[in-house]
Amino acid sequence: MLQDKQVALITGGNRGIGYELVKQLASKGFKVILSGRDSEKCYEVVQKLKESNMDVSFVVMNVDNQESISQAALTVNEQYGRLDILINNAGVYLDKNEKLTAMDPSILEKTMTTNFFGTYNVIRSFIHFMEKQGYGRIINVSSEYGAMSEMSYPGGGAYKLSKFVLNGLTRLIAAEITDDIKINAVDPGWVSTDMGGPSAPITAEQAARSILWLATIGPEGPNGGFFRDGKQIRW
Repeated sequence: MLQDKQVALITGGNRGIGYELVKQLASKGFKVILSGRDSEKCYEVVQKLKESNMDVSFVVMNVDNQESISQAALTVNEQYGRLDILINNAGVYLDKNEKLTAMDPSILEKTMTTNFFGTYNVIRSFIHFMEKQGYGRIINVSSEYGAMSEMSYPGGGAYKLSKFVLNGLTRLIAAEITDDIKINAVDPGWVSTDMGGPSAPITAEQAARSILWLATIGPEGPNGGFFRDGKQIRW
């Protein structure tokens, strides 16, 4: 089913930064699909936004599960037939500040499964929509903790590694894609969400704004960059 409106998909879109991204993109006139693991929570969020006449829907997708991702891609194809913007926002922070070599290996495995492999598999399953139309914008929500300089400091090792590898993935895919398809990583900063905690100085609304400019860049815009507050930062 083809339509004139651009279609955006946001993973982890039922709360925190993801919810704000959904709201702000929908208010700009995009058709927005939010994804999450819990269909009831996704449904509640969508109904709430529809009350404000926003063009939103949801698809159940667990980024830890390839079958779930493949099924979501089939659903998007059947219902919309296109995807213009993909924001990989779903992520976990499971570290309790143990040394990387002392932590339970399952913490590192779970973190990498969600933050890295989840994003990789979502991109792999949805990028063909963009290749088909020669246009697309992919945004990977990363963190300054993924910068190479952060690897010199202990703590948060599983999370840091997952974002470091995610940044590498961003660069590699940027080198591979053609046409007017762009992929960038963004650090939203320390945000007041379930993950960031109540003392974080940046609101989810502010964080969403700092991310969304990458969704509407023109053909001359950046590709394969790492940004915070609209400015390029070091890998």
